Amino acid sequence: MDVLQLDICGRPQAWITTKEAAVIYASDGVAWTLGQPCHVLRGGMQRRTGLQSRIEVHPIIAVRGAIPSRAWRQAPALSNPKLFVRDRHLCAYCGHHFHADDLTREHIVPTSRGGADSWMNCITACRSCNGRKGSRMPEEAHMSLLYLPYVPSLHEDMILRGRRILADQMEFLLASVPRNSRLHG
Repeated sequence: MDVLQLDICGRPQAWITTKEAAVIYASDGVAWTLGQPCHVLRGGMQRRTGLQSRIEVHPIIAVRGAIPSRAWRQAPALSNPKLFVRDRHLCAYCGHHFHADDLTREHIVPTSRGGADSWMNCITACRSCNGRKGSRMPEEAHMSLLYLPYVPSLHEDMILRGRRILADQMEFLLASVPRNSRLHG
């Protein structure tokens, strides 16, 4: 299980392990938390009190101070797994649902014709439709798009990374995802 690390303002920064979170707790670097504790780490016996040390890790932690932020990037990094999740594993041309192994990254404007490898020029297509379109424009191939591409927000990107997300984490992230996002259902 991973912990969602935020900056002090509540912007998602990274998915970290519970051990990485425990280091932040132990160094008094946690500013605030959300959700019920999801993991308890136990340490040694404290000499002064005779009690066993323990750290309760919450699913969402905000970290004090300045941490390297990826929040200021113009767009999240594009990858096939994230693209397929953004497009719900649906081919943009035939509309059928496919397993990730049967999907491809399709460039609306082919790279051979100057198209960029970007969120706004890439959609999910099945192998058959991608092969049929080839290096033509959709209009030239008489294939229309069933949905349009978009650039995911920072919160959507954290969801698209394919982690096992706890309910508290998903609720927090979805609260900042635009209502028109395909991630809403």
